[in-house]
Amino acid sequence: MQGKNGDFYSRAKDLALIARRWNVIADIKVFSDERVAAEHFKAGQCDAAGISTMRARQFNLFMGSIEAVGGITSYEQLRLLLRTLLEPKLIPLTITEPYQIVGVMPVGGMYVHVRDRAINSIEKAAGKKIAVLDWDKSQAEIVQRIGAQPVASDLSNFAGKFNNGQVDIIVAPALVYRAFELERGLGDRGGIYRFPLTQMTGSLVINRERIKKKLPDLDEKLMAFREIASQFMDQMLTQVYATIDKAEADIPAKYWLNVNPQDEEHYWQLLRDARIAMTKQGYYDPKMMSLLKRIRCKTKIESAECTQGGE
Repeated sequence: MQGKNGDFYSRAKDLALIARRWNVIADIKVFSDERVAAEHFKAGQCDAAGISTMRARQFNLFMGSIEAVGGITSYEQLRLLLRTLLEPKLIPLTITEPYQIVGVMPVGGMYVHVRDRAINSIEKAAGKKIAVLDWDKSQAEIVQRIGAQPVASDLSNFAGKFNNGQVDIIVAPALVYRAFELERGLGDRGGIYRFPLTQMTGSLVINRERIKKKLPDLDEKLMAFREIASQFMDQMLTQVYATIDKAEADIPAKYWLNVNPQDEEHYWQLLRDARIAMTKQGYYDPKMMSLLKRIRCKTKIESAECTQGGE
């Protein structure tokens, strides 16, 4: 997302240093299009790939379902989830041979950006054009559920479509605001709703078969890596969240909009209904949905969903 200047590249270099201790030399390649990175990885041209967790869903549904709509609603919940995912009993769920997702890093809350702040409710989004990732069918289905028009896009062009008026609405983290010049699309009438639909993350996916040829004791090394990650997780997340907080603070205050408190509970219920429907259709992993609900109910025990079934 930010090339060699971003946190992803910095974390990749950190991992390369750890790998060097195990006599594994990592050659890091930076791609401007993560679709190409994923294709190279799938074709066996790379041993590992750092890609958005949404795209990583094709390699492991359990971990790839972290970004289910309304699944994680705050940075506190995401911190708790990432620590929970280090538990050894969950390791088998991260593997779909020959692939395994071995690490997840926060990117930030996914906020609704509108070109016209008159779009101040889901009802007023009906009929509007919303950018959706063309390879993630669940997004198009969710947009259609609210009566809006999905416009197939990718991470490389969704911002351009917003800036030139091809779409009315996008969902994006604050980290891309300056890089993608979203102020051009927001103009004088646009806004960003401080209501994260989910938390965007990046995932490190490995090809176990390829790596085991070079590192036969891969699972033992991964266990050691988890122990290191557990010790330094809070420190690492504090640094990452500081970067995210700064990106959010750097967005002009005039663009930030609050959702009417009376509408919030209604929206959470709509997201819950969509999430349950998407799970039944196979877009999300039911075990991850149960885990996410437990995380939400640890931090918001008063939430109505905590006494409801369905997830």
